[in-house]
Amino acid sequence: MEFVLEPVILKQARLGYETVFNPDLLLPRLGVDESGKGDFFGPLCIAGAYVNESVVKAWDNAGIRDSKNISSDRRIAELARRIRETPGCVTSVVPIGNEAYNRLYAKMRSVNSMLAWGHARVIENLMGQRHRMIPPPVRAISDQFAANKATVANALMGLGREIELVQRHKAEADLAVAAASILARNEFVSRLAALEKEFGSKFPKGASGAVDEAAQAFVAKHGAERLAKVAKTHFRNAFRAQGLPEPPRTEWKR
Repeated sequence: MEFVLEPVILKQARLGYETVFNPDLLLPRLGVDESGKGDFFGPLCIAGAYVNESVVKAWDNAGIRDSKNISSDRRIAELARRIRETPGCVTSVVPIGNEAYNRLYAKMRSVNSMLAWGHARVIENLMGQRHRMIPPPVRAISDQFAANKATVANALMGLGREIELVQRHKAEADLAVAAASILARNEFVSRLAALEKEFGSKFPKGASGAVDEAAQAFVAKHGAERLAKVAKTHFRNAFRAQGLPEPPRTEWKR
């Protein structure tokens, strides 16, 4: 990069000058992301992080990136600890446990509506700590998980409406959102482990065939009525675990 690619091929120096070419990387901002949305077992966790120039520089080469690209739960925990302990960084995590999740889904009938509420709640929590943010954030960034950006914008609360909301695909490329994704994943993994310990069962991540087997074993051991304590019961896995007919599939539309 330094001795061949840049001087010989690209004819320009970019390595180490990222913030010069893209000064937005140093802007004070909030990042928001979630974990557990596609996992049958365990909660839905939404997290947020405030970063400024000093935080960005403190994380240089720390390996903070989208949690989906980090396979080790131990590494996730290490990075989450570093994020929380970094001077100047302000964080918030909103976990929605399974029983609360199932109640909310029965009321809202939409995962996107739940996510919008969770994102709005995290932004509100962070904005309530503005006195700790120097300088104050200029915007909040989140992944665009709904086709209509108004889904999240309309869910914003009082303080959240005072800041610009930026929604975009692949938002985890932003350092603040990547940090939020790590915090959310760490909370999800920790709570899933606590559920496994409480019920003496193994709860695989995702919604695969291994999850179906674990769900059936749980129902056989604890009864179908307790499934809502550990799982998201609108998933098809829940119907299969209880020997119930699955609801008809609806055609996905953009």
